Amino acid sequence: MKKYLSRYIDDELEELLEYMGAVLIVGPKWCGKTTTAKQHAKSMIQLQDPSNSYNYLKLAKLDPLLLLDGDKPRLIDEWQMAPELWDAVRYSVDESDDDGLYILTGSTVVDNSKIMHSGAGRIHRLLMRPMSLYESGESNGKIHLMDLFDNPDLDINGIFSDLSVQDLIFAMCRGGWPESLNKKTKKQQLKIARSYLDILTQVDVSSIDGVKRNPDKVKALLKSYSRNISSFARNTTIIGDIHEHHGTMSEKTYYDYVNVLKQLFVIDEVNAWGPKIRSKTAMRNSSKKSFIDPSIAVAALELTPEELLYNLEMGGQIFENLCIRDLNIYSACRGGKVLQYHDRDGLEVDCVVILSNGDYALIEIKLGSDEEEYAASNLLKLNSLICKRITSGEINIPKPKFLAIVTGGKMAYVREDGVKVIPIGCLS
Repeated sequence: MKKYLSRYIDDELEELLEYMGAVLIVGPKWCGKTTTAKQHAKSMIQLQDPSNSYNYLKLAKLDPLLLLDGDKPRLIDEWQMAPELWDAVRYSVDESDDDGLYILTGSTVVDNSKIMHSGAGRIHRLLMRPMSLYESGESNGKIHLMDLFDNPDLDINGIFSDLSVQDLIFAMCRGGWPESLNKKTKKQQLKIARSYLDILTQVDVSSIDGVKRNPDKVKALLKSYSRNISSFARNTTIIGDIHEHHGTMSEKTYYDYVNVLKQLFVIDEVNAWGPKIRSKTAMRNSSKKSFIDPSIAVAALELTPEELLYNLEMGGQIFENLCIRDLNIYSACRGGKVLQYHDRDGLEVDCVVILSNGDYALIEIKLGSDEEEYAASNLLKLNSLICKRITSGEINIPKPKFLAIVTGGKMAYVREDGVKVIPIGCLS
């Protein structure tokens, strides 16, 4: 049997099953939802099982409660194939005083509006992403993100990463898809992301709602979007890029395809952090272009690790996507989310990691060390601006817990100005 690699959501799922009636695990295909759910379930039905799928779907229409019969927690894999099961689960949870009854998994959010407005008080939605570098065993994890929040003065000086720039570029190309780690060669590992993209464009974008979509146009959109990864490019800019490189695409088609890719957890934009640090006219509310996993951009652009090594500008943009993926994973245990700050005066900070209790950290992301001074300057400027507004009473938020630059370098240390420099290969 393949060895199960623990995931960050294991502990969160275990805890949720102790006080919630059901947990819905959502996320992109191939990120490991079913495998993780199986570790916590005592019985299951897999609606995609070709030997039973027809009978399951037929029974779901006739009497969906029968499919819920089994030892608890009961896993219902890809539940959206039989939407009737949602109401059956909700009814069962509402009628029972028990916790930990069901685990549902799904790879789309097509029924999200129904979920949010159907009395699902005891059904918790849990987002699962592809694997972080720590989950895949590549980061040594010696610096815990949550430890930095709890103790900003934590000594990190002299902690070393085991990852070279070449290692990081390969990880960006391979992505966090668990199946890739089971392949014997690096060449085979790299093919998983390409296969994911092929199935996404050929099948998933049309099967989500039965609307036929052009695979070539989806690929064209993904290529243009990837060329603008980790940027604030306007949608009109991306549409123009599509026209220049791949042929015409109407705005209606573009927005339809983008919406579908968001529903499939492919596009995962980084939204703006919005405290009133500057006047409204100075704030930018646009989102930064990003994917749920950096390998999607690499596969869409048909790049190899060797090509990225000699194109470090693009490598740096994709590295930012990798770090945002990992920061989202490492902070999720405390309700964390990753946002970004960008104002019209040109001040930009790549990440604002905010926890559910209001604590936050300002983080810049740089693959190489040549931009360290610029990154530190941005962090210190924004920190100074925040502190001034707090002192004057113009905003009512705490000061940042810490300032950090996450890098592709080898050694962690604290600069004289207090900014932490942390290799992504040390983070967990």
